[in-house]
Amino acid sequence: MFYTTEPIRFECTQCGRCCSGGGDYHVFLSAKEAERIRELLQLSVDWFKRRYLQKLDSGELTVRLNADGRCSFLDAAGQCSVYAARPTQCRTYPFWPELLRSKSAWRAEAARCEGIERGATVPLAQVRAALTAQRAYEAGIE
Repeated sequence: MFYTTEPIRFECTQCGRCCSGGGDYHVFLSAKEAERIRELLQLSVDWFKRRYLQKLDSGELTVRLNADGRCSFLDAAGQCSVYAARPTQCRTYPFWPELLRSKSAWRAEAARCEGIERGATVPLAQVRAALTAQRAYEAGIE
């Protein structure tokens, strides 16, 4: 992985592009993460599930996206309304294994994320912590 031998830079600009997609783009979350968000929003279980969650055919739990492909938790200004309780997928972006597998994958993601190759060098320990959190989530360990 190139990030272990070359410094990488990232600074979130809060543009919200990583929170938009559609098609095969999904914001995955665990039941625990969904519950933390529901509690933050102080909504009933039923209302929260109907308004914000969906299950894919695979059975995976995801955030329901708006018709324009934006995450349901983005406010009118494009800011995350559940930032304090955001899912692992959101907390660890862009330090995902598939984006860090090669310098070309990292650069390709920069077309979507203006914060890549911007700002200070990210400490290797921070990158590794994000990768560890993402892998634990994927393994079902929170």
